[in-house]
Amino acid sequence: MSNHFTGLSLGPPLGDQRLDLCDLYAFQSPTDDSRTVLILNANPNADALHPDAIYRLAIDTDGDLLDDIAFSFVFSVPVDGRQTVTAYLARGEHARSAEAVGEQIVTDVDVSFGAQPNIVTAGDVTFAAGARSDAFFFDFDGIKNLFDTSGTRNFTAPHLADLDGKSPWTGQDSNTEANVCSIAIELPTGALDATGPLRIWGRCSLRENGALNHVDRAGHPSVSSFFNTDDTKLEYNASEPPSDWNRWLEQFVHLMGHTGGYTREEAIAAIEKEGTLPDMLTFDPATPAKYPNGRVFTDDVIDYRLAFLTKGECPPSGLSPHTDTLTVFPYLGPPHSS
Repeated sequence: MSNHFTGLSLGPPLGDQRLDLCDLYAFQSPTDDSRTVLILNANPNADALHPDAIYRLAIDTDGDLLDDIAFSFVFSVPVDGRQTVTAYLARGEHARSAEAVGEQIVTDVDVSFGAQPNIVTAGDVTFAAGARSDAFFFDFDGIKNLFDTSGTRNFTAPHLADLDGKSPWTGQDSNTEANVCSIAIELPTGALDATGPLRIWGRCSLRENGALNHVDRAGHPSVSSFFNTDDTKLEYNASEPPSDWNRWLEQFVHLMGHTGGYTREEAIAAIEKEGTLPDMLTFDPATPAKYPNGRVFTDDVIDYRLAFLTKGECPPSGLSPHTDTLTVFPYLGPPHSS
């Protein structure tokens, strides 16, 4: 089980790990740089995904913040340890529907829970879903040394001054034995019809009493975890990128004033430079992936985010990336044994 960093009081959406979107990755295929890899990880228990949910990867290809392409993934009810998934591809106006619509690119494919991934191809698309080793690395005890993680508020009180020059980090990676349920897709970059850098985000929506409720979203790593309060997490997870700047800018600016002594002008400039808002992962396939251009497994996104928040004052954790990732699809290594 992963102790994945999911927010202030560190609880998953609606108390259900299956609904927790952990990480989003975008990079060029290491074996063919004309292909793009997209990975959405969820459920740090890595046992199954929610049969009443729609997991979604959405892509803005022309810079207007509207979804032009959407992959939707719907999972069956698990029976005797077996679960299947159907994947849909929607384009244009259909990509903006919250429902799983469009062409079925794979149907009732087995989700893998063992060491061997179930890799399927449909035309130029390669797909797999199942339990894999979690590539995310972080020092959870070090974060607790830095911040109050008791909940109800955002991380407005870094304890750097209280540490009297000592490093907050323990040097221990909290995720060395962690697993996730990974949804991986690879396709020709040309099939994305991009007119510039891609903007990518993930969403998990749960059907309750006939209504589809948006319960989690993923874009930039560690943005929701650090920038939101427990009071705003539900609203943030239900919101969409086109409204991010107007709705969340002031909250982000306020937080950065506390964590890094940013002036309003400095905070806005930093947010604009990174593209923190809207909360979508930007990826230019013409440039090698490295966060904040896409995201790869070796990116130390916690060090990056803490340096961003503290205006460079927080020392690096000194952790190393995991060594069990693969150079072939689905790129994340086999799950760890429980």
